[in-house]
Amino acid sequence: MDKNKTYVLSVPSAKAAFERTNIERRALRPLDILIDIKFSGICHSDIHSAYGEWGGGIFPMVPGHEIAGVVAAVGTEVTKFTVGDRVGVGCFVDSCGECEYCLRGEEQFCTKGVILTYNALDYDGDPTYGGYSQKIVVTERFVVRIPESLNLDVASPLLCAGITTYSPLKHWKAGPGKKVAIVGVGGLGHLAIQYAHALGAEVTVLSRSLNKKNEALSFGADHYFATSDPATFTKLSGRFDLILNTVSANLDVDAYLSMLRVDGTLVNVGAPGTPDQYSVFSLIMGRRSIAGSLVGGIQETQEMLDFSAQHDIAPKIEVISADQVEEAYGRVLRSDVRYRFVIDISTL
Repeated sequence: MDKNKTYVLSVPSAKAAFERTNIERRALRPLDILIDIKFSGICHSDIHSAYGEWGGGIFPMVPGHEIAGVVAAVGTEVTKFTVGDRVGVGCFVDSCGECEYCLRGEEQFCTKGVILTYNALDYDGDPTYGGYSQKIVVTERFVVRIPESLNLDVASPLLCAGITTYSPLKHWKAGPGKKVAIVGVGGLGHLAIQYAHALGAEVTVLSRSLNKKNEALSFGADHYFATSDPATFTKLSGRFDLILNTVSANLDVDAYLSMLRVDGTLVNVGAPGTPDQYSVFSLIMGRRSIAGSLVGGIQETQEMLDFSAQHDIAPKIEVISADQVEEAYGRVLRSDVRYRFVIDISTL
């Protein structure tokens, strides 16, 4: 089968302006799916990568790992999907399929090295290109089905922001009888609130100010506190079983650890640019833990989409055209978005 030409938005070098150009996606292998991309979400990691802030960038780069679209063609051995199916692709597009983590459905921890959707080299040594594109070719095993009740534009951010928050809440057993705090009400935080609420936990939001209180309560929060008030930490001492930190700024880690119960855990999904500092006594005195979480495997991502549809969980989005991507990057850096940008790929 012939290769698939597609228009993309790419950056030729770090911090360069986006360019409309075209690339060739690989010809369909027997287990491959060709997807017509309808929407692609903008994740903060797209900006870090396109700006070369994490080092090792592969340019030209086509960002985007929150991909929602429709199956356009399938390989000869594909069994799970047919042309016309509504599908999604998240943060990675291949793994070895043989290591202990792949075999238990946690492909993100593949010991051979999971292949990221963009800014990576696949096992053949070819660069991967992401969702700011009209089409993408992905192995069937890494494609998920988008429930009919989820609009494709709304489903798009769930492929990263959704699974990034759902996975740790499930892993650390947020649910009835558990007191969970969400730090931050942004692209990740506003989804974390909804998932924690739907899972049955008592949900508290911790944010710098009271500006987003009404929105947080509308997402399902039971309580809301401003961390700019020092009395907050005293008032909430020893309160929570789990604190999910969704912000990328450095925190006063000891202060947040003080709000955990014995055996409580502070889980980070936001990643600050400089290391955090804390006293080990903040852990020892309450047998507390600090942890981190990446995303989830393919099976858990499908579970998250189905759960989102069942509980009417959706990100609050702003749909933009391809011409607005650079402006959107600037607005993300200024925290000027409620709460995720999604590119309408038809404008490409």
